[in-house]
Amino acid sequence: MPIVQVEMLEGHTLAKKRLMVEKVTEAIVESLGVPADKVTIIIRDMSKENFSKAGKLACDQ
Repeated sequence: MPIVQVEMLEGHTLAKKRLMVEKVTEAIVESLGVPADKVTIIIRDMSKENFSKAGKLACDQ
């Protein structure tokens, strides 16, 4: 039972999330040979004020 956690910055549409989980599930089914109903995906939307890169918060860029 593969469990995938995806952490990303908030702001992606529901349509984009639906497409992403569909494609990730397909990749896992293909590469691991498990049934799609055994794949679990957890999406964690992160506030831009809680993410930084190169010493700058994403909300400040």
